[in-house]
Amino acid sequence: MRVHVQSSGLARFGRRPESLVDLLAEAGTAALEGAGRKPIDALVVGTMAAGSLAEVENVTSRLADRLSLESAAGWRVEAASATGAAAFHSGAMAIASGQFRRVLVVAGEKMSALPTADAARILARSLAPQEQAAGATMPALAALVTQLYAARHDTPSGIFDLVTVLARAAAVRNPMAQFSTPVTTEEVSASRMVSTPLRLLHCSAISDGAAAVVLSRGEGPASILGLGQGFDQLLVSDREDVTSFRASRVAAERAYSMAKLTRKEIAFAELHDAFAPFLLIDLEDIGACGHGEASRWVEGGATAPAGRFPVNPSGGLLGKGHPVGASGLAQLVEVSRQLQGEAGATQLGRPGGAGLALSIGGLASHNFVTILGRRGPT
Repeated sequence: MRVHVQSSGLARFGRRPESLVDLLAEAGTAALEGAGRKPIDALVVGTMAAGSLAEVENVTSRLADRLSLESAAGWRVEAASATGAAAFHSGAMAIASGQFRRVLVVAGEKMSALPTADAARILARSLAPQEQAAGATMPALAALVTQLYAARHDTPSGIFDLVTVLARAAAVRNPMAQFSTPVTTEEVSASRMVSTPLRLLHCSAISDGAAAVVLSRGEGPASILGLGQGFDQLLVSDREDVTSFRASRVAAERAYSMAKLTRKEIAFAELHDAFAPFLLIDLEDIGACGHGEASRWVEGGATAPAGRFPVNPSGGLLGKGHPVGASGLAQLVEVSRQLQGEAGATQLGRPGGAGLALSIGGLASHNFVTILGRRGPT
């Protein structure tokens, strides 16, 4: 696949007064300007629940009108909280098909217009109907996963607090992040209980925001090396093991295979940490470490910016924010900027030749792994 990220744009994450279309247009305009306003053949838009969360439909046409892209083709993509990654994959495959040369991918969400309880009910629609009927919410199921993971691996009680502390410390360096102040482990452990053992600061916040990339035919420092996605049973109780996400493992295997790379050849990653314990599961599912070893990696500093495998230099979903439709694409904006040396205050000292992003859809029922980097000799 000879496709690369030419430019990118972000609309700052947080509680924003602007409409969803305003946010998408802000990010899209920044990406278009970064590409020198070159002609766009197709527009791919990702939103998880524009109609329910932001009361707006026909988003692709609205955005094409705002960005004066009426001559382009266009479509909308949805994959729950992995929507941004799905939109990126769709744009990449459109170029690989040979029909398009340059594609603008924009993804975003407007979540703060509704009370938090209402937004949570809408997000729960991505769960199995049986779980919804029983009153399950995303935090409640994530808490069950956390309990089982901690019991199986004898996970230290404070490790989830540390994950949040590290995420917020990274977000302080990111001017586009929702949170600009650090937190201590004491503050995390004292925050309100949401669903045992998950406390408020273990969970990503309601957020608004958008991300965009211009994908172009050809190669560059942020070329698409590997794409992978995987499914798991929608009903969590039907899964063989909930302490590891099969959809992530399958997606990672497929992305590594396409890229012809091993995990050891990946220099850094942006991982989906909508809940702090998911970061540990993510590390194990992409093969960074063995099952049950992630807590030691985090405690030992391996995932820090100067560690052997930096994770979430952007602040991740816990620090940067989680506007559900945007997050998967925002991860790829960070990975591409790191590889291009354009990450600013979050720039790693040695980003290496390849970076990975893992995005989780729903309660890990449809996950995506993307590998970007400079292609070596073939």
